[in-house]
Amino acid sequence: MNTSKETVMDIVIDIASTMLAQMQKPTLAFLLGGMMLAALGSKLEVPDPVYKFIVMLLLLKVGLGAGISVREADLIALAVPALCAAAVGIGIVLLGSGTLARWRGVSKMDGMATAGLFGAVSASTLAAGMAMLDAEGIFYEGFIGALYPFMDIAALVTAIVLARMSAERRAASTVQSGGTVTVGGGQSSGGDFDGDIVRGILVDTFRSPAISALLLGIAIGLFARPEAVYQSFYEPLFRGLLSILMLVMGMEAWSRLSELRKVAHAYVLYGLTAPIIHGLMGFGLGLLAHHLTGFSAGGVVLLSIMAASSSDISGPPTMRGALPEANPSAYVGASTGLGTPVAILSIPLFMALADVFIGF
Repeated sequence: MNTSKETVMDIVIDIASTMLAQMQKPTLAFLLGGMMLAALGSKLEVPDPVYKFIVMLLLLKVGLGAGISVREADLIALAVPALCAAAVGIGIVLLGSGTLARWRGVSKMDGMATAGLFGAVSASTLAAGMAMLDAEGIFYEGFIGALYPFMDIAALVTAIVLARMSAERRAASTVQSGGTVTVGGGQSSGGDFDGDIVRGILVDTFRSPAISALLLGIAIGLFARPEAVYQSFYEPLFRGLLSILMLVMGMEAWSRLSELRKVAHAYVLYGLTAPIIHGLMGFGLGLLAHHLTGFSAGGVVLLSIMAASSSDISGPPTMRGALPEANPSAYVGASTGLGTPVAILSIPLFMALADVFIGF
């Protein structure tokens, strides 16, 4: 009996220490700092043009890194795991759209932004998983790092498109007159949400500043040789610019914190349970890739960890740029504050599952 109590206490201590460690990292520390400044009535402001410039640089850097990783990978060996990674990213967002985004009182925009971040990937969590596998001497494919943009972009674009489609539907339902609906300057008879509107949303999404910068970075990373400017300019600036972004988002989050008071429990429940469910989704598709192509057990573990993680780098600026209506208190708080610690603590679970179903 005492042993079980000690085990439970150890788990609680591990969770608390991991959450404390996350709060001390720049991403969450600057977010909390911004919230504190706003709570104290600080007049600190970052001009909007400066903010947009920072977001553009951050997303170009993320895109360049992803493009370089994919270009240097073995594309044939990468194909099936990459498709599985993209499928997991899309599946996580679809699951979130049917659960969190439908929770009573949860804004559809906030729910979809949160699901998008949980579908995207945390590079730091992936690095933690690699370190644990390295410590155990467990093999994994060298192209694993190139998988994250497939899951990342699939999840973020899916979340943005679904959020925009939902917003257009709501707009259409309020502008009905005589059987004709006017949406975005066009018309569709009978109030149907037709293919032209969906295509328009897709085009707008890919033309949006956030996604455009991300895709441009990927294209340059794939087809050019930007390593020199990447290493000398983007990489050194990245962490500092990200800290300013999180400071701004923290101040905005505080101003909108009251919106979450009635539904905070929904985000807590989602943040605590979603990483495990998402990781199991990743494990299932990783197992499929193993049987189809011989994808290693270590690779399956890392695909599971990517699925369990939630984005703390590419996701927040993308959502802030593409879905400015969404509340950062919701999507950053749930993903970085809760999802990341749970994802890191779940790594041994996926290692154990891989050992049982595949063997190291």
